[in-house]
Amino acid sequence: MRELVEKCGGFMGACDSYDRSRVVLVGAPMDYTVSFRPGTRQGPDRIRSVSVGLEEYSCYFDRDLTDYAYVDLGNIILPFGRVRESLRRIGAVTGEILRDGKLPLVLGGEHLISLPVIEQAAALYPGLAVIQFDAHADLREDYQGESLSHATVMRQVAAVVGASNVYQLGIRSGTRAEFAYARDNTNLFTDLAAPLASIRHELAGQPVYVTLDIDVVDPAYAPGTGTPEPGGCTSAEIISALHQLEGLQVVGFDLVEVSPVYDHSERTALLAAKLVREAILCFEVRKNALIR
Repeated sequence: MRELVEKCGGFMGACDSYDRSRVVLVGAPMDYTVSFRPGTRQGPDRIRSVSVGLEEYSCYFDRDLTDYAYVDLGNIILPFGRVRESLRRIGAVTGEILRDGKLPLVLGGEHLISLPVIEQAAALYPGLAVIQFDAHADLREDYQGESLSHATVMRQVAAVVGASNVYQLGIRSGTRAEFAYARDNTNLFTDLAAPLASIRHELAGQPVYVTLDIDVVDPAYAPGTGTPEPGGCTSAEIISALHQLEGLQVVGFDLVEVSPVYDHSERTALLAAKLVREAILCFEVRKNALIR
């Protein structure tokens, strides 16, 4: 695994011990299939660099990152433009993390990077459900003739875990065909808060993977993304939605589509970094936390 990863500046408070860590951060700086504005390959490093502007303490949970051991391995080395080989490498690295009994927290990169991580998680955890926070359905069979795209990723995921195990929240953009497919196959919701209580109950005890596309947030709050879509939630609402997943058996998490070049204020990356902090504190099992 280590030969496929390049060390870089780490997320705030990360330790240097893989063995002692349950949560493992890794970057997947790929943006080869983006359809509007490229730049998400810069996302992982910018999320890390702005994280130092945040506190390690979460007032929401009354928990502190200093009470946990989590490691940031750096970025997966990806051959530019080679989509399938890049996905293979992402799967190889995150698969090893999963098999070691750890929780991968993957920083994208475009949304297609979620596919190999979910494939690895599904192989290890039968009955895996996927919760997607996103502005876009991403359910196309192909985009401009290409079946592997950030616009097709959830259709690919549905083929892996079963469409009925896909829960799509905050969706407000897609083709007519995508919404028709979702009505018949997945669990699609245009809002966040209302469906989460029933989803939590339905998925109790079931392994869950969470993928969060930052464009689920309205571009007024998160303009730094490749395909901004007006009409989304606020920063506070996505933080609250993430908190509502506490208690689920979350086995993996990714945060994708942060594109820093379109946000000179860095508020998109700052929101992403805060969500990463909250995810660590939300999905870590406290009784298994390793005090440093």
